[in-house]
Amino acid sequence: MLQSEKLKLLVIKYGAKALNFRYHYISNKVAFKALKEVEKEKGKLNSKSKKLAKKYAIDILGWKGYAPWLYLYTHIYGEFREGWLPDNYYGKIVIPKIQGDYGKVSNLKPFTNTLFNSHVCPDLAYFVNGQWFSNEFKPLSPQQVEKLISQNQGKVVYKSDYTYQGRGVFVYDNSNFDVNMVANKGNGVLQVFIQQHEFFNEFGSDAVATLRMTTVIDNSGNSSFRACFLRLGRVNHTHVKSHDQILVPVDTVTGELQERGYFTSYKSTLQHPDSQVGFLNKTIPNFNECIRLVLQLQGKMPMVRTIGWDLVVNKKNKPVIMEWNGYGSGICFSEATQGPSFKDLNWNVLHKE
Repeated sequence: MLQSEKLKLLVIKYGAKALNFRYHYISNKVAFKALKEVEKEKGKLNSKSKKLAKKYAIDILGWKGYAPWLYLYTHIYGEFREGWLPDNYYGKIVIPKIQGDYGKVSNLKPFTNTLFNSHVCPDLAYFVNGQWFSNEFKPLSPQQVEKLISQNQGKVVYKSDYTYQGRGVFVYDNSNFDVNMVANKGNGVLQVFIQQHEFFNEFGSDAVATLRMTTVIDNSGNSSFRACFLRLGRVNHTHVKSHDQILVPVDTVTGELQERGYFTSYKSTLQHPDSQVGFLNKTIPNFNECIRLVLQLQGKMPMVRTIGWDLVVNKKNKPVIMEWNGYGSGICFSEATQGPSFKDLNWNVLHKE
């Protein structure tokens, strides 16, 4: 082997190690920060639970660096539970093995309806590589796009490719929509602004709420629904943003909200901080239809083994998909409040393969 080739391989090897170290460092820093917030409410995590979590990280998952998320899960849930997947284990071990590059296609927003062969999302138009297209991928002029907006008689949402945590999402109406300004946001999708069910308006009407539903598909091709929580926005925000959203666990059988919701910091609350509406005795409308829809769609994407669906029920009581997350759809909140959600799938042994 030539010296230059050896050098190139060394650069690749140690570069990958550096990136891996950075990923786990940042992830565990988030976990420890959240744990401190929980400890302000509940006191220090007891040593027995901490030992159980660390032992599980080492003996079952193969590394003590997976323990910090298990500490957090344990303290939030109230006891240690075998089968949990730490967020950094899920991101670095599970996702690459069960998704590969196929899950990454969810980052390309204009492809969703084509991939699922139905009008899954409320798409109006697409901007791709300098050209506007209709939702049937017929070329549109900028003037035709502006006409389409005026005909929509209301708000629209533009989502750039590779959006995450509320970034790259823009809400417009007829008064401030500028086709050239939107095109400068890069490739993406233009969608109808969803008029949400009155149930969600109780908590806040400024931003459309998001129901995050997680599905998986097993080795036999069977789809199943594993976890669910509600993401609520804050007053005067156009859409839900991760840095100040309110997260509420949802019972996967009944659709009922848990009594306790959480800020992004994992500080808990019994009510929405803006509307003061509590979460107790509240049930997601048409919940069974939401489950039916996401399971049907998961079955159409068997090569992407787990998907996080963002949807809401509209004012006509119909579930509407906003987007799907096929790569890196975080599980830490649902694991901490509802998990372990994936114990039977044996993903805890993937690090040995």
